Amino acid sequence: MPVVLRYNSYRFFFFSNEGEPREPAHIHVRLGESIAKFWLLPEIRLADNYGFTTGQLRELYGVIVENRELIARKWDEYFVS
Repeated sequence: MPVVLRYNSYRFFFFSNEGEPREPAHIHVRLGESIAKFWLLPEIRLADNYGFTTGQLRELYGVIVENRELIARKWDEYFVS
């Protein structure tokens, strides 16, 4: 499970096996038992949420927007290269 980014206590990561066929580019975020998934394309949007508050999701969205290029590059390096 490659960790791409850490922000405060949040961990942003991919699962090593993202399905067959592989799902489009996305990022998972975990804090304790809470987990969310955000699609990266065509725009950043929430796919799933289990336990995060609306405020936390807004914060996570902002972190993903700020780090979108890094996350997309890491996705490509891991899954495409």
